[in-house]
Amino acid sequence: MKRNELQQYIGNQAQIGGSRHCVLTDGWGRNIRCIDVNSGSGLQYTILPDRGMDISLTSFRGTNLVYLTCNGETHPSYYEPENFGWLRTFTGGLLTTCGLTYLGSPVTDEGEELGLHGRYSTIPARQVSDLSQWVDEEYIIKIRGTIEEGRIFGHKLRLEREITTIQGQNKIIIRDKITNFGYKLSPYMILYHMNLGYPLLDEDAELIIDSGQTAPRNAAAEVGLPEFNKFDKPQASYPEQVFCHIMKASRNGETAATLQNHKLGIALTIKFNTHQLPYLIQWKMMGKGEYVLGLEPSNVSGKNRKELRNEDILPYLQPGECVTNNLEVVISDIKKKK
Repeated sequence: MKRNELQQYIGNQAQIGGSRHCVLTDGWGRNIRCIDVNSGSGLQYTILPDRGMDISLTSFRGTNLVYLTCNGETHPSYYEPENFGWLRTFTGGLLTTCGLTYLGSPVTDEGEELGLHGRYSTIPARQVSDLSQWVDEEYIIKIRGTIEEGRIFGHKLRLEREITTIQGQNKIIIRDKITNFGYKLSPYMILYHMNLGYPLLDEDAELIIDSGQTAPRNAAAEVGLPEFNKFDKPQASYPEQVFCHIMKASRNGETAATLQNHKLGIALTIKFNTHQLPYLIQWKMMGKGEYVLGLEPSNVSGKNRKELRNEDILPYLQPGECVTNNLEVVISDIKKKK
């Protein structure tokens, strides 16, 4: 329908999609801000401004798509930066961003103690804006926020995030602009930790990617390399497997990875650009109660900052330099198998 015709049928935009702002009131998530987005055509997701504008709950026509840890949506005030303390406040969800100046396993780099996966996902956004509005015949749901990781005498990086969904489409568009707003060279590491879970992920699911090169992280992953794209039922004492894919791409750098489940008739595709994010880290964890597939576009291969520095491949941003990352998450119907 045209906009004018459609509006004759409704009393409020929320009937056909939009955004709703709320605050959690219980447990580990008490006082955390949430923005619920409804595409109006089946896709629903929750943005967490207090967790770097990351995305937690995500579903399609009532079917859950993501893995949530036992922590759930956790307030960033509980963050423990030392060693593996990051895991105590790791939500999972559709997107947990890792970075911005370091990620990967804990390490001491040039005298600085770096914990797991960086501070980004526990930094609250400021200047959070809901810019949702009609643009000609389309209702554009657009949420924007600014996240800064920095300290006096240290590195200073700013990420400006814009998350967009067009009403009636089952697509999430993420646009990040990262700027070094300090006056000295800064390491720049970022990984988009997307966590897919049951029922989209089960033994009937299949990962579809076009990888030019796949490297297992360790011996456990090497054993699973022949079936990195297949999935089993939950297992006790499953050793996690991590693979680093260097993706094939179009001339413009466009590439994608898809998890599809013909039993459900649903596919989730992550689109990104290899000129911006040349690696896809795959985290395959088939444990009981910890059953998750991580698909993680990244500008680094998953090694920590010290390893990258020693290999002379650590990315940097010059003072005033900025880069932009563009990602899309697309949910689609596929043919069901009987």
